[in-house]
Amino acid sequence: MKVLLVAVNAKYIHSNLAVYDLKAYTENIPVEVELAEYTINQQQEEILRDIYEHKADVVAFSCYIWNITYVKALAEELHKIAPQVQIWFGGPEASYDAKQLLRELSYVELVIVGEGEETFAQLLQKHLLDGERLENIVGICYRENTGEICDNGIREYLPMDKIPFVYHNLDRFAHKILYYETSRGCPFRCSYCLSSIDKKVRFRSLSLVTRELQFFLDRKVPQVKFVDRTFNCKKSHSMAIWQYLLEHDNGITNFHFEISSDLLDDDELALMKQMRPGLIQLEIGVQTTNLMVVKEIRRTMDLDKVARRVAQVNTFGNIHQHLDLIAGLPYEDIESFHRSFNDVYKM
Repeated sequence: MKVLLVAVNAKYIHSNLAVYDLKAYTENIPVEVELAEYTINQQQEEILRDIYEHKADVVAFSCYIWNITYVKALAEELHKIAPQVQIWFGGPEASYDAKQLLRELSYVELVIVGEGEETFAQLLQKHLLDGERLENIVGICYRENTGEICDNGIREYLPMDKIPFVYHNLDRFAHKILYYETSRGCPFRCSYCLSSIDKKVRFRSLSLVTRELQFFLDRKVPQVKFVDRTFNCKKSHSMAIWQYLLEHDNGITNFHFEISSDLLDDDELALMKQMRPGLIQLEIGVQTTNLMVVKEIRRTMDLDKVARRVAQVNTFGNIHQHLDLIAGLPYEDIESFHRSFNDVYKM
């Protein structure tokens, strides 16, 4: 029995942490699990041939906003040339409306809904190896032989310390950005964001985090991107990590964080001011400066404070800041977006 985990990334330099997590979490289950990473810039026929040549019994696709159209087309063609292969979907762009996706895509057998590690493990052990019926596995939406679509609900979240560290061998990640997470979930409820579905924020133990950060530092990897949704939502957590990086800086590695700048306080700013130029960089989701839009999307944000904190960090001269906007939010027209762009550009 062979399962192929497929990631279709936006660029070659990207890697897909999710599929590496799934493989690492199931290492002790006697099912052959292989990984295949591609990009949306490759020819579909090239990817299709490579997937086919793996001769897998199950092909599981990791689905995101940037690849979902590509993945649907790829999976449909795979089903035509290898109808015996089971096709599974997972990831945020498949999870949020799994029933509708199964109605739309007759060639997809099941969708892993929400957090996937334990669900994937049970699918391998209980379903593929032990022959247990899908109805007994929580965390999936699937199609019965009768055509009926069944939803088994969402699984309880894993403690963050049970998530495996996937970077013991860096050969596969040469010339790629490494993605790393120390928390899952988000305390905010912005209506445009799938992270708002995850109601509970969970943190990895700092003792584990510092050990793993030291792994990156010792090997002088060029860049590590934290995928925590709002990295600085818990001050004690963010401060401890930034302090560790300041004290153990190797002079090379850059660490990227997504933060809410209006949550930064004087202690955090004082710490940042001491850092080597390029040690950290910040991604700040402003999204819009139209207050009516901010209210409509249920976003918690003090725009004046955002501007002040961004300006303060700018004065340090050591930290690159990347500010995001979203086009097409409710009540945002072209003129409103134009104003938001100019406001953020001034920051």
